[in-house]
Amino acid sequence: MSLFGNVSAINSTGKCIVMNLSSTQITSRDCFKITSGQKDVLSFGCCDAMGNRLQFPSVRSYTPRSKKNASPLKVVCVDYPRPDLDNTSNFLEAAYLSSTFRTSPRPSKPLKIVIAGAGLAGLSTAKYLADAGHKPILLEARDVLGGKVAAWKDDDGDWYETGLHIFFGAYPNVQNLFGELGINDRLQWKEHSMIFAMPNKPGEFSRFDFPDVLPAPLNGIFAILRNNEMLTWPEKVKFAIGLLPAMLGGQAYVEAQDGLSVQDWMRKQGIPDRVTTEVFIAMSKALNFINPDELSMQCILIALNRFLQEKHGSKMAFLDGSPPERLCKPIVDHIESLGGQVRVNSRIKKIELNKDGTVRNFLLSDGNVLEADAYVFATPVDILKLLLPEEWKPIPYFKKLEKLVGVPVINVHIWFDRKLKNTYDHLLFSRSPLLSVYADMSVTCKEYYDPNKSMLELVFAPAEEWISRSDTDIIDATMSELSRLFPDEIAADQSKAKILKYKVVKTPRSVYKTVPDCEPCRPLQRSPIQGFYLSGDYTKQKYLASMEGAVLSGKFCAQAILQDYEMLATRGEVVAEASLV
Repeated sequence: MSLFGNVSAINSTGKCIVMNLSSTQITSRDCFKITSGQKDVLSFGCCDAMGNRLQFPSVRSYTPRSKKNASPLKVVCVDYPRPDLDNTSNFLEAAYLSSTFRTSPRPSKPLKIVIAGAGLAGLSTAKYLADAGHKPILLEARDVLGGKVAAWKDDDGDWYETGLHIFFGAYPNVQNLFGELGINDRLQWKEHSMIFAMPNKPGEFSRFDFPDVLPAPLNGIFAILRNNEMLTWPEKVKFAIGLLPAMLGGQAYVEAQDGLSVQDWMRKQGIPDRVTTEVFIAMSKALNFINPDELSMQCILIALNRFLQEKHGSKMAFLDGSPPERLCKPIVDHIESLGGQVRVNSRIKKIELNKDGTVRNFLLSDGNVLEADAYVFATPVDILKLLLPEEWKPIPYFKKLEKLVGVPVINVHIWFDRKLKNTYDHLLFSRSPLLSVYADMSVTCKEYYDPNKSMLELVFAPAEEWISRSDTDIIDATMSELSRLFPDEIAADQSKAKILKYKVVKTPRSVYKTVPDCEPCRPLQRSPIQGFYLSGDYTKQKYLASMEGAVLSGKFCAQAILQDYEMLATRGEVVAEASLV
């Protein structure tokens, strides 16, 4: 199988060319172009995979920011074309929902809505309320936007992030959001593959390649059947038979499996434990940062449904830079262009109530008080529970939130003194007991590109036993695992590749832990408290704990507020009159 789409720069002196072709079989149909001159570059002229020619209509040049001891470069980035998502039923459904905000009747009195939390859920809520003609005020407690997609710059100008974020083709509301903001070109699409490390063969990988010529679900079935390194044929057959009820039973069957863990469901269906070990430990950790003995099978089935039923559902893209600048800022600019506001360093101290139990105002930590026609909490569920008024806690809607708890996760960044060769321009499933997924961001992301040194970004999960450990302990454990993934290049004692620096980002409570029987606890966006709403991936929507779920929850929250417009406008007038008496 040809390794294609992985393109890097050539030193302008022309003396050093480094390509990772260890697992590549070059045939006469593979064509690399290397041009000489003052500005040498490496690019792909053409490439065939599965017998089908891939064409790259957009080749974009950029010059990375200068780094010490780096040679002058001109980098030619060849992105995979954006997949044909716009005509899929899920994309069109998401597009229609977006259009309802833009085409809704302009309100005679725009509502003032205060939203706590400027992660993707809060940004989405504010964006679509602004599209509908209202005036959101979005508050963020920290000095950085994005919530669970936040990122920061260190003193060297390098970014480090809360998590390793992947944008799937099966994210129709996220894909629509990029299109609505005019930033589709900020997604760097990768080849349609899933790549797993082989623990029993250190330094080697096993691939599931989805052929573009086949429709779903045949492309996914072909990818699974063609891979003979991870599952045997008898295991594939038993797995396929076990999945039949899910394929035939549809969404009703999927939702009914919420009470079973992945491990329990597999055993109930007669699927060998080795299938769970080989595939679903990695998948569980990637989806929810926990192992299959804890994860609800509903989560896996929803992902499999999206990946198998949508041709490009499992196709992945990386953002071309940091999420706060490349994704959150365009949303903020859009909100502010329509009259909304976004305020950082605005932490909610208390939700103050009226005598009837409705919200009177949000009291901020700096002493400011914000009154509005409607109030939205778009923070993680754990923060909401900390600030929930005592009067509300016995209400069943809020009481059932007790079962929803954020899962701890650690994101590790390591900058090495050299360019690692045993990697891909893609997301990689480590299949390590301590690590989930990882990527060499110096290859996969344009803003982080470095031709001379690698920066690995790794998700350390499950992290519950490690979240209180020191950064040094975490780095030592990570290096030990990396020595198995890069046996020729990395040693735990740094006798091979040396660490130049590292950053460890701990999130004690990240996305909600998708354990069995938590689905009935997820709340609708409209609360029983008049004028109070929730937004967040833990609220009721079909994409569970994900960026797509966060964006969709924001749409649903905005939709509920629009549906309640008359009540909210009237309530605002009553409150105003009462304050004058």
